[in-house]
Amino acid sequence: MKLLLHSCCAPCTVKCAETLSGESIQPDLFWYNPNIHPFTEYKQRRDTLVSFAAEKNLNLSRIDEYGLRSFIRAVFPDLENGSKTERPRCTVCYRMRLEKTAEHAAEKKYDAFSTTLLISPYQDHDLIKKIAEEIAEKYEVPFLYRDFRPYFREGQAKAREMGLYMQKYCGCIFSEEERFCSSEERYCK
Repeated sequence: MKLLLHSCCAPCTVKCAETLSGESIQPDLFWYNPNIHPFTEYKQRRDTLVSFAAEKNLNLSRIDEYGLRSFIRAVFPDLENGSKTERPRCTVCYRMRLEKTAEHAAEKKYDAFSTTLLISPYQDHDLIKKIAEEIAEKYEVPFLYRDFRPYFREGQAKAREMGLYMQKYCGCIFSEEERFCSSEERYCK
């Protein structure tokens, strides 16, 4: 099976790629993560994935789009007009990344696509699966669902052993704010 695996970062990719290899699936990796902010975090995650892919001899396609403004507009479509209308940010985030992955998979004639987001116990698997299946139908490329969560801790440990950069939050500016606000509530309103 020719599989395109959306990769959010190298640490999450470690066990996903290894597990798929155990099923005789050699995934090609795909980097498209305009949700990751600030730029220094985006660059660190991207560059770590590039190094990991080279070290493990994995094919990696990239669409380098640091998308702060487009991501914020997608979550808050009327932000410039002062409106407080908000779309659920995780829904926006999953959809934008999986849509680009499926589009790329269709263009390059992959048999299926999947995502390393499925290794995280912090992600909404039901929502990811629902969105991915809708997108799969649109692009006529099947979505390969795997529950990689049982491998999360082992994958994180392997990533540390390999000296990979380990991020401290999901990726978007809102999740970074939540990380700090949980310990510094007096500054966050």
